[in-house]
Amino acid sequence: MNEKGSWDRYQACHYHNEMLGLTLDYSCMALPAGYFQEIEPQMRQALRAMEELEKGKEANPDEGRRVGHYWLRDAALAPSREIGEKIVDTKKKIQDFAREIRAGKIVAAKGQPFTRFLLIGIGGSALGPLLMKDAFQFKQARKGLQGYFLDNTDPDGIAQVLEELAPYLGETLVIVISKSGGTIETRNGMLEVQHYFAAQGLNFARQAVAITTAGSKMDKLAQEEAWLERFYIWDWVGGRTSITSAVGLLPAALQNIDIEAFLAGARECDEATRDTQLLANPAAILAALWHAAVKKGGRGNMVVLPYRDSLQLFSRYLQQLIMESLGKEKDLAGRIVQEGLTVFGNKGSTDQHAYFQQLLDGVYDALVVFLEVKKDQRQRPVFIEEEMTSGDYLKAFLEGSRRALHQKGRDSLTISLEELSPRTMGCLIALFERAVGLYASLVNVNAYHQPGVELGKKGANFYIGLQRQVLQFLREKKGQAFTAEEVAKGIGAAEEIELVYKILEHLFVNARHSLKREQGKNLFNAQYFIF
Repeated sequence: MNEKGSWDRYQACHYHNEMLGLTLDYSCMALPAGYFQEIEPQMRQALRAMEELEKGKEANPDEGRRVGHYWLRDAALAPSREIGEKIVDTKKKIQDFAREIRAGKIVAAKGQPFTRFLLIGIGGSALGPLLMKDAFQFKQARKGLQGYFLDNTDPDGIAQVLEELAPYLGETLVIVISKSGGTIETRNGMLEVQHYFAAQGLNFARQAVAITTAGSKMDKLAQEEAWLERFYIWDWVGGRTSITSAVGLLPAALQNIDIEAFLAGARECDEATRDTQLLANPAAILAALWHAAVKKGGRGNMVVLPYRDSLQLFSRYLQQLIMESLGKEKDLAGRIVQEGLTVFGNKGSTDQHAYFQQLLDGVYDALVVFLEVKKDQRQRPVFIEEEMTSGDYLKAFLEGSRRALHQKGRDSLTISLEELSPRTMGCLIALFERAVGLYASLVNVNAYHQPGVELGKKGANFYIGLQRQVLQFLREKKGQAFTAEEVAKGIGAAEEIELVYKILEHLFVNARHSLKREQGKNLFNAQYFIF
């Protein structure tokens, strides 16, 4: 393509919204002729489905739930006055509580002002707050609380965070997030922290707040133990879309991040992405481009490359939002389709020294999405050489990578924000939330349930139950040694020898419950006993 043709294509394949500070450049995507006209009828249907969703239509028949994260940033959209009032009241309660914490009016168990918070959550209950902390921690560090996170049931990870917090434990607010109150990873983290507080002679309840649903196990526990405060979310808020609920707003407000601006950005993007004209709607464009890459190009992977350190967690955030929403075995008609869009990520310009070689020369199975923040946050530039800053080089590496992919005939998309602020972050998140919903409609899957995740939880519960049976069997046969096969048969689980073997090895390696191992002829003939 000649220079004039390239410039014309750049202008034609360009969405810009000055109010949002958002640009989509899809000029480096080789779309089939007439593609947008072809997909427009499907997109109109997807937009109608989204409109019905926002009005309160049931979206998750598995659990009989609606999906209302759009109401969180515009309570006037809520399907009832009661829901709208709860949204407004919760936001005000969060703002008032965070203001009093930061001002030292609400203090810790022994009277110290809070200087830190420890958030205990899993999945969407941690990824959103983590993203916000990473994006704005330097700007807000001196004005708000410093954040720490427990988002796994890894004892080593828990120990590391608690050791870091040890000198400040008496001035640390603990936020426990679980809609049901029964999420195992969150419960484990909470119990570990409670033990740690007790060992330090501190009253956990006087420094703990809960984010949960009204009447849940956690709500009742927090009330019985007189926790510092409780904030509510609702069953129509999914974990992967909970960042504009108390889940994201409370930790953001504690860090002095402007949550009003954040919600405004999401609300304004929601308004823009309701436009019924495909090429005037950035989320519709994005969903259509995904559809072209997957259905026309056969590329089921998307590599997200944010060219800012402050957005390095965004690809991880998108992994849950996109893959949990779109990775489905069956479509809405119950047919086996095995849909999905796999998200990978790194940050620019790190990617050029990591896996960019494969994106250029290796298997062509991915759409590359560059994420750019045009304006540096640094107020005064540092010129590292004549007329050049580090930011100039960051921009050069992005454009160089984009050009290299284009020269190789490989598709890329560039999303640009004018600057990184709470408002533009809200816009960016809302853009992808809407695109996910629209794409799900295009491929006829339910974006708002997650049967695979539930299946994994059932498998974990089965393992725990089996471990209890193994321990009970060995205690009843105290002093007698058994192979894994013998234990499995002894507890009536002859078909689970492999899992029984793994349980026995796990307990032995970690020196649990006085379990011992006698070597056998080979690895799998070892015998185990409790003395």
